Amino acid sequence: MTCTFDIAVIGGGIMGCGAALQLAGGGMNTVILEQGDIGGGASGVNAGTLSMQIKRVKLMPYAIKGHAEWESMGSSVGFKKTGGYTLAFNDREAELLNERMNMKREAGANITFIEPSKLENIEPHLTKKIVAASYCPDDGFANSSLTGQYYRNRIEDAGIHFFERYKVTGIRSTSEGYEINSGSETISARRILLACGGWMKTIAAMLGADLPIRARVNTVSVTERAPKFINSVIGHATGLLTMKQKDNGTLLIGGGWQGKGKPEDGRGNVSIDSLIPNLQLAQFVVPELSKIRIIRSWTGFESNVPDFYPLAGKLPNNDNVFILGCVRGGYTIGPYISKLMGDYILDKELELPLFDPSRKMEEGKLI
Repeated sequence: MTCTFDIAVIGGGIMGCGAALQLAGGGMNTVILEQGDIGGGASGVNAGTLSMQIKRVKLMPYAIKGHAEWESMGSSVGFKKTGGYTLAFNDREAELLNERMNMKREAGANITFIEPSKLENIEPHLTKKIVAASYCPDDGFANSSLTGQYYRNRIEDAGIHFFERYKVTGIRSTSEGYEINSGSETISARRILLACGGWMKTIAAMLGADLPIRARVNTVSVTERAPKFINSVIGHATGLLTMKQKDNGTLLIGGGWQGKGKPEDGRGNVSIDSLIPNLQLAQFVVPELSKIRIIRSWTGFESNVPDFYPLAGKLPNNDNVFILGCVRGGYTIGPYISKLMGDYILDKELELPLFDPSRKMEEGKLI
């Protein structure tokens, strides 16, 4: 295209599309550049879990706001508020559960503790070996496979330009801003927002930024259709299990178990060494899963930095380049923090602060 856009958003997932909608609504001529399909990256291949209980404490205000955004989308993204239980099976796990959930409750999450004997009547198919359990009535899930179409419809309705199969191969500064290349194609923009998830480190390097980003290769599995085993989102105190059952009877099983591969090589591969313990844990929690077959397992890249909080603000040493992403479990907060990012670029007053990409980062415990 011959025009120069006010801003080019590199990455067409939840965060990129959400920010683009906010920017376009604020009057910016916006273009989205996506190397695959809109919503086809991490936004479209994750387990869809929307749980307050697995969010880090400092992200709780953003998770609560994000959850409200998902609820407003409703059936268009397959939103279900089922409530969720997080389980402990020994004294060490119970202590961990109690510590983490009390901190999250103090941060605003609607979390309580429930006696395992009472849980037997609510979720009768769960193992009887539960030592402790927490509950959040706000927990639920969305259908991640519907996310891309939802945002595609919204950006089309807003008249936002977008290019799919636009893999960025180079970025060059110009007198008017930047030229963003994909092979022989070039898009010009005055500003750039990087929202490209697992590919963030590579694209940021094109702008001279060396960011401490690493990519995780999360694994998700789906079962064949089964009788109704669980009514709620089920998790484990360690964070190594998420499980929910859809209306059609299939169960989605996740928990951050790692596959193999790197973002620059394309999609990752499932590792049998991590898949088996993930499924064993799920079967321990719901013993009747032993009768059910796994239909498919897949991976998706999730980027994060050492302290596990987002990069959200100006790219260091680049006044007209912004960055949004790199947070573990960003699916829940995505629709909200993307609005904040749009307001930040539009120089509006922010409801909640963002996360300075130039901050000093230390390894953080997953609390």
